[in-house]
Amino acid sequence: MDVTFKIRRRNPDVPDQQKPYWQEFTLNEVEPTDRVLELLHRIKWEQDGSLSLRRSCAHGVCGSDAMRINGVNRLACKILVRDLGEKIQVEPILGLPVIKDLIVDMQPFFDHYKQVMPFFVNDEPLPADGRERLQTQSDREQFDDSTKCILCACCTTACPSFWANEQYVGPAAIVQAHRFIFDTRDQAGAERLDVLGEPNGVWRCRTIFNCTPACPRDIEVTKAIGEVKLAIRKGATSGIIQPDAIH
Repeated sequence: MDVTFKIRRRNPDVPDQQKPYWQEFTLNEVEPTDRVLELLHRIKWEQDGSLSLRRSCAHGVCGSDAMRINGVNRLACKILVRDLGEKIQVEPILGLPVIKDLIVDMQPFFDHYKQVMPFFVNDEPLPADGRERLQTQSDREQFDDSTKCILCACCTTACPSFWANEQYVGPAAIVQAHRFIFDTRDQAGAERLDVLGEPNGVWRCRTIFNCTPACPRDIEVTKAIGEVKLAIRKGATSGIIQPDAIH
């Protein structure tokens, strides 16, 4: 099959390309099972070497090739041509500054990520036997879903609240905080809840649900955000109130 790509481009180093513009490319002999990333590679290698995009593992693990495909945030390495048809529109994810073509500046996204202390905190000595801090399977299940985040920014850049206010920490940062807030071994839940209780924290979420379908890892993002909201209302800290107890 023949496939036509319509790509939103921008090159700040070229005077007449500093404003965004659309460019079309046609590819022949495309298989329905070809991935969008493979076809973008073909465009770059066979038609226009100046096309810029970000990618790494090409297996849906690194999250670096997040882009807006036919109006929906997706990973280019996971979406197949048969799911899109013969006309494919590709543009950078929204809400972050565009560096060039499909590459955006991820620094604001990672600045919000750092705000929520996305690391394990426990200053108590290890058990006497020197082994790791043990946890029951049921305790792990409370936050297991939010451990799947790959920081692709698909959820955050699908959020109208983030588009309207770049100071909002965004869904991805809240998911990362959720992973530690409800971990019974962690001791910094209260500090994270304080951060997310600020005006640009979790309360900026309007429960629009754009984030959940945008997640390529099928994380229930809106549910995690709701659990953090309830935890703040209940004055919850890690190890005291679990998600099941605050519904």
